[in-house]
Amino acid sequence: MVRIDKKATRLYVLDTNVLLHDPASLYQFDEHEVVIPMTVLEELDKHKNGVREIARTARQVSRTLSDLTANVGLEQIRDGIPIPRLAGREGRLRLLCYTDLTPLEPLEENPDNRILAETCRLRQERPDASVILITKDINLRVKAAALGVPVEDYLNDRAFDDSDAMLEGVSVYPDAGSELWNGLALDVSVEREAQRVIYHLAGKIPAAWHPGMLVADADEEARFEAVVREVDGQRARLELLANYRHGASVWGVHAHDCRQNFTLNLLMDDDIDLVTIAGSAGTGKTFMTLAAAFQQTLDTKRFERIVFTRAPISMSEDIGFLPGTEEEKMSPWMGAFHDNMDNLLRNEDGESSWNSGATRQLLGARVQIRAPGFMRGRTLNDTFLIIDEAQNFTPKQLKSLVTRAGRNTKIVCLGNVGQIDTPYLTANTCGMAALVQRFRDWPHAGHVTLKSVERSRLALAGEELL
Repeated sequence: MVRIDKKATRLYVLDTNVLLHDPASLYQFDEHEVVIPMTVLEELDKHKNGVREIARTARQVSRTLSDLTANVGLEQIRDGIPIPRLAGREGRLRLLCYTDLTPLEPLEENPDNRILAETCRLRQERPDASVILITKDINLRVKAAALGVPVEDYLNDRAFDDSDAMLEGVSVYPDAGSELWNGLALDVSVEREAQRVIYHLAGKIPAAWHPGMLVADADEEARFEAVVREVDGQRARLELLANYRHGASVWGVHAHDCRQNFTLNLLMDDDIDLVTIAGSAGTGKTFMTLAAAFQQTLDTKRFERIVFTRAPISMSEDIGFLPGTEEEKMSPWMGAFHDNMDNLLRNEDGESSWNSGATRQLLGARVQIRAPGFMRGRTLNDTFLIIDEAQNFTPKQLKSLVTRAGRNTKIVCLGNVGQIDTPYLTANTCGMAALVQRFRDWPHAGHVTLKSVERSRLALAGEELL
C-alpha cells in the first residue's frame, strides 16, 4: 500500500501512453504529485526492446525513473521521491503497487483495466485528495468516465529545454549597476587593469552567482553587462564585457542581444578555456563559434588550427555505410559547418567565396574535420576545438574529448538537450548537462544559454509552437 502525504491535493496517475508520448511528462505537473502504477512499469518493460522509436522512448523513461530512484532509500520511495521542477517548485513521484488488487467487474483482465482498478483503489484510500487519471487512450477515458473516475487527456507537450536541464549562465537584474549594489547592500570599488574595468564587491553575494556567468540589467538592450570572475560568500570580482553590438565585431559578426554579446566575449576571452553554449535551433551557436575561431586562427594567430567534431548519430533511420576517407565519411554530418561557412564568407554583395578553390585550400590547411571515435590518445596543442551536438555524447565520451586539450587549446561545446537523438540519453544524463554542472565553479569555464532565434521567423514560430 502506498503512503501519501495528507497535504497533497492532487494526485495524477499517469498511463503508459503518456510517458511514451512525452518522456518529460513527470516534470510537467508543477508542485503536484505524480503516481505511476506498477502496471505502467510492466508495460514500459515490454516496450523497451528493439530499435523503433517507441522502444527508444521507453528506455529513455526507464533511465529517467532510474535516475530519480538511484540515491533514495526504501523509506523515501514509500513516502514519495522528490521531483525538482520549474520555478523552484518540487513535486513527488509515487510508485503504486497493490499485491491484493481486486479486478473491476465485469471488465476483463488487461493492462488498461488494471490501471483503472489501481486508480479506483487509490481514490478509495484517499478521499481527501483529488485523484486524476491522465491518459492519451480515448477508450480508457470513456471507461473511466463511465465508472465516475476523474480523467483528463495529457495536453502539455512542451519540449524539455536547456533551462530545465542545466544552468543558464545568466542573471538578469532590471536595476543592475549602482541600484543593484545598493539593493543587495554591497560595498563596491571600481578599478582599471590595462583596458579592463573591474568591480570589486563585498557583502552578501547572491548564492546563484558562479565564475563565468553573466550579470546584466536586461536580456535585450542591456546597459550593464559583466562577467563574474571570482566569487565566494562575501566577495566577488566582476569584469565589464566588451561591446560587440555596433563598433567592434568578430569576423564581421555583431551581437543582437545581451546573451549573444556575452557569448562572443567568452569565445574571445583568453582566460576562458572551456565554453559551453546551449540554445534551441537557430540561435547562432555554430555561427558565432566559427566566427570566433576564424578570428583567432586566421587573423590574430592565437591558434594554429580549428578542429570540428560531432557525434555521428542520425535523427532517424541510418542510411548505412559511407565510403571514403575520414573527412569524406564525416562530410554528411557537417551540414551545419558548411552552411555557416557559406554565410560567414559572404561579401557585402551577398556573394560567397566558400565555393572558391583558393578559399577551400586556405581553410583546408587550418580546419580539420575529425570523427570523435578516433580522438582518443591525441594531444591537441594550439587548437580551437569545436564539439557540435554535444547533447548526443555521454559524460564519459565528453570527458575523453575534453582531456585531449593540450597547451594553448580552447574547447567549445555546442548543444541543445531538446534535440537528443540517441536513445540512451536523457536531458539530465547527457554529457552536455554533466559538463555544465561539473565545471560550474571552475574560473576558466563559462556557460550561456541563448534564447533569441535568428534563423527565420518560421524557425522561431516552430520553436515556440511545436
